[in-house]
Amino acid sequence: MSKLRVNAFGISLDGYGAGPDQALDNPLGVGGMGLHPWFHGTKTFRRMVMGATDGAGREDVDEDFAARSFENVGAWIMGRNMFGPVRGPWEDESWKGWWGDSPPYHVPVFVLTHHPRAPLTMAGGTTFHFVTEGIQVALDRAKEAAKEKDIRIGGGVATIRQYLAEGLIDELHLAVSPVLLGRGEHLFSGIDTVRLGYRTAEHVPSEHATHVVLKK
Repeated sequence: MSKLRVNAFGISLDGYGAGPDQALDNPLGVGGMGLHPWFHGTKTFRRMVMGATDGAGREDVDEDFAARSFENVGAWIMGRNMFGPVRGPWEDESWKGWWGDSPPYHVPVFVLTHHPRAPLTMAGGTTFHFVTEGIQVALDRAKEAAKEKDIRIGGGVATIRQYLAEGLIDELHLAVSPVLLGRGEHLFSGIDTVRLGYRTAEHVPSEHATHVVLKK
């Protein structure tokens, strides 16, 4: 049976998944890049996100979790803000994501939005589908597309919070980076994870982060 997963999601020690004042030239907000050095040096990041073929990159605890994050994924879900900085109605279809012509997903991706847009097919097997009917419809469509594989939620914080508050996420891997943001988008504020049935299944430290896996 397919699972709904969050993987390799970076948060600060004080629980923020993005910093304040997000902008086109600062999509993760002030200090937000400090959440991800654990991932950026791994072999998986270089291969899957950067398209590197030289085999370089760290092989350590961080790489183990990074590699796991891409295993058995048949579809993704993400929020409009993760897809790009465009707000409101789509004035045109010139924005095609942050990732260039060949995004690192290689499977169908379902983007939550309030504004309709035709599906966007990219190189490498990625097709972005824009869903206006809410989180449950996006999940149903992702399950159908995944064909028994898992569905991964890419983010951002608001999207994860919607699924988490409904108890729909089966597994949540957080990479807790040793930084404080103070402000921004808080992941758990107002969500009673204990009442929802989540428990800590793994906690593994590395030089760059502490990896925590929550499961139901």
